[in-house]
Amino acid sequence: MKKLEHKIEDEDIMEFWKRNLLVCWFGVFATSTGLSQLAPILPLYIDQLGIHEMADIEQWSGIIYGVTFIVMAVFSPIWGRASDKYGRKPMLLRASLGMAIVIAGMGFVQNVYQLAGLRFLQGTISGFYSASITLIATQTPKERSGWALGTLSTGSVAGMLLGPLFGGYLAGVIGIRNVFFIIGSLLLIGFMASLLFIREEFVVSEKTAPSLKEVYHLISRPQIMVAMFITTFVLQLALMSIQPIITVYVTQLSKNTTHVAFVSGMVFAASGLASILAAPRLGKLSDQIGPQKVMLGALLAAGLLFIPQAFVQDYWQLMGLRFLLGIATAGLLPSINALLAQITPDEITGRVFGYNQSAQFLGSFGGAVLGGETAAAFGIQYVFFFTSTLLLINALWVYKKVYVIVLRKVNL
Repeated sequence: MKKLEHKIEDEDIMEFWKRNLLVCWFGVFATSTGLSQLAPILPLYIDQLGIHEMADIEQWSGIIYGVTFIVMAVFSPIWGRASDKYGRKPMLLRASLGMAIVIAGMGFVQNVYQLAGLRFLQGTISGFYSASITLIATQTPKERSGWALGTLSTGSVAGMLLGPLFGGYLAGVIGIRNVFFIIGSLLLIGFMASLLFIREEFVVSEKTAPSLKEVYHLISRPQIMVAMFITTFVLQLALMSIQPIITVYVTQLSKNTTHVAFVSGMVFAASGLASILAAPRLGKLSDQIGPQKVMLGALLAAGLLFIPQAFVQDYWQLMGLRFLLGIATAGLLPSINALLAQITPDEITGRVFGYNQSAQFLGSFGGAVLGGETAAAFGIQYVFFFTSTLLLINALWVYKKVYVIVLRKVNL
């Protein structure tokens, strides 16, 4: 069943999918920049809202920050199903405008319960990035999908790098409450750009959306789909397990503790900068040699690069290894998305990418908890060992469940 009908000449198609990619990149960047600004100011805002004990601030920070990931994991497939029925552009508009209103509203809250409630609501309406992935995956020519999805991912990474810097700076200059209004404005710009410039020819389906069981059977190779979901979960689990302990680890490595925050930011940014530089190139490479090859190589490289991070003696060594890790991980999510796009019919692409986003959000939440608990129980070095083991096991599984199938020239 074909719901998406392109009534545009081939040369016009080539022009409008590139424009959509540019607009989606800007929207993803604005959204990611806005949302990542919350991280450095959240504990300070909780203190302003009347919670002053450090233990209570930490507890509320975890609840308020983490609840959005959990709710997004639940709602991503729901919005993915809606995008298959009503189109991808309406989902972009819904997510950007809804988040603009909700996050601007956070600037008016009077207590932590209201803030937690709005963060919960934010999780129910989020999904700009996943809708962008679905739109680009379905519109881009298959031979260019790896490059396009890799380019799109740089918008998210760049936003996550710059957001905390902007958030911390703006909080000191204009006040924490005003930061939420700035974030809302960024999201509103993303909404206007999507409304005015995104082009989609979509025929609304009158038929009932397929059930989860039917979706499974519509996929040409469902075992590959499941493998991609698990790989996304493991990747996010691995990456997020390190985030809570980077500053502590840098403190242990640094001989000059007066600049720990700055050095930690540089270490954190190293992998993101590498991803921005490498993602489009690795995406183009996946178009040439196949996403399964790039994915397998990236998993192996990432798994091996975590090991020496446990033995570094200085922060600059950690920074260098994190940069190399960023190059390796840059090829993973775009390759996963490209492979999913290859095996998924257009009429259920939104559902499939919604499930994959759920796996990503669950991995993000689980990784943050896992990293902190492992470091507390066994020591920071064991977080790197455990993460490396997970990625290498996942690489072996991908080899057996994905790489070998494609190598045998199975028709995807």
